[in-house]
Amino acid sequence: MSKTPAPKPAPAKGAKKTDAGADVTTLDVPAPANRFADRFAPPKPPARGAVQEPDEVKRVAAKGDPKLANAWKSKSGAELTDAEVLAMPDAEYMNAKQIEFFRAKLEGLKNEVLSNAGETTEHLREDTTIVPDPADRATIEEEHALELRTRDRERKLLKKIVQSIARLDTGDYGYCDETGEPIGLGRLIARPTATLSLEAQQRRELKQKMFGD
Repeated sequence: MSKTPAPKPAPAKGAKKTDAGADVTTLDVPAPANRFADRFAPPKPPARGAVQEPDEVKRVAAKGDPKLANAWKSKSGAELTDAEVLAMPDAEYMNAKQIEFFRAKLEGLKNEVLSNAGETTEHLREDTTIVPDPADRATIEEEHALELRTRDRERKLLKKIVQSIARLDTGDYGYCDETGEPIGLGRLIARPTATLSLEAQQRRELKQKMFGD
């Protein structure tokens, strides 16, 4: 009675036969990475399930809401909310409604800075009494110094606000000074005085760290 020989197991994935006929399993080794190619390659889309940036999440959610996406058609630019502007189609970037929206935002920020400056002047004018206690006097002086530093930062911000309003008038607002590409609605809403895209800003900060300029 003849015996049927047992079938040979199929070679594993990635296995190859040598000259002697033996199966040798090989590993799929990824190609060596090119650091220059990785550095200058276009950004890869986020993997499925990856965590997105908060601004991007808000933008995607806003675009998915038809009420928000069509609100700009029936409202003036000054009446639009941040979410409604984010939901606008990409083809409408820096149209008349968005320019009106950012002009109102910048004007409101400008009035707030000017109001704070007036309040500081009144505080300094009122706190002219001499306090006999050295500790209390030192506390008041420290508060005044802190308030003046805050107003100095706002003075610099006021200059940027005025420049941004001028850019609205010339049609340059919303576009990067270095690359000419759109800065993006999310970044402009968070920072209305931005003149650089996020990538250009990161490059500039990196150069400042490297060269101390």
